[in-house]
Amino acid sequence: MAWHDGTVTAPLTPPDQPGPHDPWQAPPSGSHLAYASGSQDDPDTATELRQAALVAVLVALAGIVLGLLWLWLAPRVPLVADDTAVFLKNSEGEEAIGADGTFVLLALGFGALSAAAVFWRLRRGGVLVVVGLALGALAASLIAWRVGVWLGPSSDVVARAREAGRGVTFDAPLELHAVWAAVLAWPFAAMGIHLLLTAAFGPRDPEPEWAGFSGYYGGAVQGPLAGPGAGASGGPAEASGSAGPTEPSGPAGPSGPGGPSSSAGGGGAG
Repeated sequence: MAWHDGTVTAPLTPPDQPGPHDPWQAPPSGSHLAYASGSQDDPDTATELRQAALVAVLVALAGIVLGLLWLWLAPRVPLVADDTAVFLKNSEGEEAIGADGTFVLLALGFGALSAAAVFWRLRRGGVLVVVGLALGALAASLIAWRVGVWLGPSSDVVARAREAGRGVTFDAPLELHAVWAAVLAWPFAAMGIHLLLTAAFGPRDPEPEWAGFSGYYGGAVQGPLAGPGAGASGGPAEASGSAGPTEPSGPAGPSGPGGPSSSAGGGGAG
């Protein structure tokens, strides 16, 4: 859109010059991404180390409870002896693999509970707390395994067979056949549950902001952002502004009968 006074025509907006609030303009020199400072509740490294050590110790002590439950709930493997050897009373029984399954199920449950407890108490804990949880869970599984074996039936099968006598049934030692698969169940369950809880309910980091834009634009930019092609469908001001400057016309003088004015007038009349 331009204004006219009969002699000079001037555009309101200089051509090829972006507006002050153009969202597609390159950021001003000296601007950079500015991240908001962390919350005051975030612990420092020393605090995280103490928290991680406390988590590892408490989770490892929980392995004693797992060992006692495993000893109580695991099925017993019956054995019988004669004068020459010791045999399984039921060669087709599933009690041996049942001990491994019981340990794994209990370890998965303890892993979920320990992860939920750590997330509830230390929701803003960092990587060190998670590492402490993993190490404590691994130590707890090892402790539970050894507690169950230590408090269970003796591993000296020959001596127990002699004590029981010929043809008398007695229990086999409590043991794990797939040791590492059972021992790693607690750490993997704890890590998985803690990851899910953090993704669903964990604190969120603030969005970064461009430092320097607020001063450049004189405040926050309001309204919807226009795309690169918005200028083509803009108002009349943008359309006339992109047409380029118009040369001012010279002073109007008297024109003769054959001059341009009479030609234009004759064309208009015709």
